[in-house]
Amino acid sequence: MTSGKTLKTIKMKKVLLITLSVFIVANSLKAQTVMSDDLMKFYTAEWTGERSSDGRPKVSDDLLKRLKNISIEEAWGVLRNEGFNNQFESGWKILNEDEAFVGRALTAQYMPLRPDVNKRILDTGHKDGRIGASNSWPIDMLQEGDVYVADCFGKIINGTLIGDNLGNAIYSKSKTGVVFNASSRDIEGLAKIDGFNAFVRDWDPSYLTETMLSGINHPIRIGRATVYPGDAVLAKKEGVIFIPPHLLEKVVITSEFIGLKDTFGHQKLREGVYTPGQIDGKWSDEIKEAFLSWVDANPDKVPMSRADLDAYLKDRTW
Repeated sequence: MTSGKTLKTIKMKKVLLITLSVFIVANSLKAQTVMSDDLMKFYTAEWTGERSSDGRPKVSDDLLKRLKNISIEEAWGVLRNEGFNNQFESGWKILNEDEAFVGRALTAQYMPLRPDVNKRILDTGHKDGRIGASNSWPIDMLQEGDVYVADCFGKIINGTLIGDNLGNAIYSKSKTGVVFNASSRDIEGLAKIDGFNAFVRDWDPSYLTETMLSGINHPIRIGRATVYPGDAVLAKKEGVIFIPPHLLEKVVITSEFIGLKDTFGHQKLREGVYTPGQIDGKWSDEIKEAFLSWVDANPDKVPMSRADLDAYLKDRTW
């Protein structure tokens, strides 16, 4: 026979379980849109540096500035050597083809509309203080130096994630541009935003319909590339490469060294000092010494500090 005290304890446990279940469901619905800090850290565990207020890895402005001068091929080669084979995507319509841009990825995932789920997402977002239509929510979260990267399943007609109004809002916050696996509208208006750039699948005059925002700062797929929030974005006319933040310094310094080595090699080939076989093959000690002397004599051509170069060369096999 169960005592009154035992029954009271059982009821209290049931109340606690129900309360906990409601809390978990409520937070799961909130996380449906914006990734939690714990999950962000799980996905970006290799990063040990500074983080943005929303939990994303925050690579340095200096490295981003230097990244802009690096070729897609150089960055791609370093990532391949590290086992990251799915970080590049091409086939874009580009607003300003000759203007490269860089930044930290703020990601958004869109899906074909399901009215029941979309209503819950909108209701929860508005309770959390988010304003207006959900396609403006990622824009509200942008910080200077961010790149808005969105997957809208390649939708063109009625897949226009922004026009010139939202484009102005994006640039005012980020000072960069966007990468959309989707389309955009108002190309003439967007082209008037000095400094703004857009890599999209196409241009279309239609409005965004029959889509819903299913996640902000979640991992997303952009064509053949996997993109995580906080990835460093390098966008050039050849395409876009997404660099894991913990590898950015290695990508930059290695690429800078290769570029420096190429500059030296090209000059010496033009001067007839060395043959193509000597420059293209493994360098002799004599060429290495000549290169280091050339570096000392041409500090304006060296993008990294001498300390960074010396540290890099300790492990370099040339």
